[in-house]
Amino acid sequence: MKKYFPVLRKCTLFDQVADEDLIALLGCLGARVQSYQKKDTVLSEGETATHIGILLSGSVQMIQHDYFGNRSIVSEIHASQLFAESFACAGDAELPVSVIANEPSEVMFINCNRVMYTCANACAFHGKIIYNLMKTMANKNILFHQKLQITSKRTTREKLMTYLLQQAKRKGKNSFEIPFNRQELADYLEVDRSGLSAEISKLRDEGILKSDRSRFELLQ
Repeated sequence: MKKYFPVLRKCTLFDQVADEDLIALLGCLGARVQSYQKKDTVLSEGETATHIGILLSGSVQMIQHDYFGNRSIVSEIHASQLFAESFACAGDAELPVSVIANEPSEVMFINCNRVMYTCANACAFHGKIIYNLMKTMANKNILFHQKLQITSKRTTREKLMTYLLQQAKRKGKNSFEIPFNRQELADYLEVDRSGLSAEISKLRDEGILKSDRSRFELLQ
């Protein structure tokens, strides 16, 4: 497990947990690591969530399909980030999304019950883990509301510009790279790809932005 320490140090769940405590803590939480290839299903929609996922390497996407089979990207997860924690903590909750590997990836799973309930050893750092989990879930809730700000817009242009303005604010500059290709961006915004490409072309012609694949620059 020690080889994963560099990425686990960046994980919000283990914030302020010392290295000497981490090995014992991972054993206490029943941590196990599993590898996935690109497009492998990490978690399936409809299954019961019992474990929290920590991405150790690669990237995964949380995907949702509607009744007609249209795909929506709920979020993209990168190394050191958590996923499925809200569903696992809800207790016997069925996943409303699937988690798909976007590239070869490694995932650490930890038992949610062992996080939420103090172990028999009464580990001194267990309370800190519960605090970190609650803080992470609160931050995820903020991101969820930001996504709602996007999808609640009526037009493709409004959805795209809301997303790009959020990214510019988050990065602190007008030029930035997004983690999606065109199809993935369309799925995230919940719009048609051809309509999205047409809108990007219009915004370029109007001098509002520059774009090159996944890189954007806001000019106004």
